[in-house]
Amino acid sequence: MYQEHFGLHERPFSLTPDTQFFFNKRSHRDALNTLLLALRHSEGFVKISGEVGTGKTLLCRKLLNSLGDEYITAYIPNPYLTPDELKWFLASEIGVEYDKSVPAYKLLDDIYKRLLTLAQERRQVVLVVDEAQAMPRESIEALRLLTNLETEKRKLLQVVLLGQPELDEMLERPDLRQLKQRIVFSEVLKGFDLKDTRQYLAYRLASAGFSGRELFSPASSRLLYQASGGIPRLMNILAHKAMLAAYGRGDQSITRTHVISAIKDTGESRFHGRLSASGAAFFWPILGALSALAVVGVPRLMGVW
Repeated sequence: MYQEHFGLHERPFSLTPDTQFFFNKRSHRDALNTLLLALRHSEGFVKISGEVGTGKTLLCRKLLNSLGDEYITAYIPNPYLTPDELKWFLASEIGVEYDKSVPAYKLLDDIYKRLLTLAQERRQVVLVVDEAQAMPRESIEALRLLTNLETEKRKLLQVVLLGQPELDEMLERPDLRQLKQRIVFSEVLKGFDLKDTRQYLAYRLASAGFSGRELFSPASSRLLYQASGGIPRLMNILAHKAMLAAYGRGDQSITRTHVISAIKDTGESRFHGRLSASGAAFFWPILGALSALAVVGVPRLMGVW
């Protein structure tokens, strides 16, 4: 697509949570540092919350990649598990052989013994739960009970919860107050401000191989920030489409015009409803031009990133 046109070796604004593009600034840096500090000191539960698209999954992968061999990590991307499934998953991840017909108390005892063995080997077990707001109430309680496994000196299991703001609302429930009291550290991921947005765009481009002058004009980056609300995922979508629009016209830099065309094509953008529907006529002919240039599959790829 446009990589060669802009001197890139890969797409800079893909939605795939690639740790190469982790932007270590402000709330994301604070959240990562809090996680690493809490895990280093065996501090039980840690919670990270943030709106959709603020980079929780990317932060999660960055954390997992940052932990050394002294940690054993168990990552749950889809937490809609029953209490038994949660225990089976943990047992499997830490090397406990089990039979689903074994009574729950026996499985819990085997897990405890294995955690003790790992602690004696100076290895720490960390359970990371992404999209934690979707975990059933009974499973959350089972998770809390698992963290009761400890010695006189340390927790044998640490838990990182990452979720949308609904996670904070859920933890306000009276029946979950015991779990809430066990959350030692918490951070909130926030969107970027205008300065961060410009640095973010430059960082992603540089990470993808861009070495030229500033690609996004000040006016285009300002509009992109306003239309995305500083939310990284939406920013990536708009930036990607703006670059497609510039490529289709043969332009070497991104202007407000290109960002406007991306906004008109993106229903989630803040300004989408304020712009005339006729603006879409600007964007789609560009895709036709790309097809004429023998760029295979571009129209189909528009909805794939």
